[in-house]
Amino acid sequence: MSTELRLAFAGTPELAASILKTLIETDVYTITSVYTQPDRPAGRGRKQHKSAVKELAESQQLALIQPATPVDIDPDNNLAKVDILIVAAYGMLLPETILHRPRLGCINVHTSLLPRWRGAAPIQRAIQAGDKETGITIMQMDAGLDTGDILLQKICSISDTDTSGTLHDRLAILGGEALVETLSGLANNTLRGRAQDNTQVTYAHKISKIEAKIDWSMSARGIERTIRAFIPKPVAHTSLNNVQMRIWQAEVMESGSHNESPGTVLASSNAGIDVATGDGVIRILKLQQPGKNSVTAAAFHNGHPHFSDNN
Repeated sequence: MSTELRLAFAGTPELAASILKTLIETDVYTITSVYTQPDRPAGRGRKQHKSAVKELAESQQLALIQPATPVDIDPDNNLAKVDILIVAAYGMLLPETILHRPRLGCINVHTSLLPRWRGAAPIQRAIQAGDKETGITIMQMDAGLDTGDILLQKICSISDTDTSGTLHDRLAILGGEALVETLSGLANNTLRGRAQDNTQVTYAHKISKIEAKIDWSMSARGIERTIRAFIPKPVAHTSLNNVQMRIWQAEVMESGSHNESPGTVLASSNAGIDVATGDGVIRILKLQQPGKNSVTAAAFHNGHPHFSDNN
């Protein structure tokens, strides 16, 4: 029965903490240990920062382990005493010997409908590509990159206004629900994995800072999706009429047409800043200048009434 399962958990950011919290709240399973990344310097003061998973584990008085390298994950073979190691956005590659150490192996909570968007940034890439849906895959881990058998999947729709932040929060909740359902099936021996269709594979490569600089030669739709995909980080940025800005919200002008070079400011008003792209026009609705808070286009226009005349 499910009450007999002994679990270990490995995760680091808010997504993993949300999933772990759901697991704790079921009050069904024994969580023997929690693995998370070592504390890292963060913020302007570069002070040591605890991961979200560490903060939750400490608040629940769970045994906490912070290996510095993969070799340090389980030197004493303690994972051989658990049934399953659950991995959710851990951020450290598990050695193959670890994958087979728990009685039922290791399972991963992945934020896509595998085999689509294997890799580091599935949420961002799904939005950027214009996908209408994504979801959660609970996968039996093997030595490959997100290549293991699928145990369970749940679908989540993507709206035309979703950012990576809003989609992340929904997937975090869905991931916890999917995990609990999976554990029940594994405990009661009613769940069987199925192989991924390797003809449908796409890769969600890690987001680079270089990508955050807007390429105005792209289409208006592609730029708008990229802006949403890069919120809350790294946030798309550009320089228009010699003004540096990060873009927090934009929309595609459906009737937008122009004969100007991509990146040209066509108009600026309380309604927004209209910019020429490689295909169509995009309107910036919310932006942020260096060292300042984000503002609406109307507020920006009040301080820069002649912005579109600075060509």
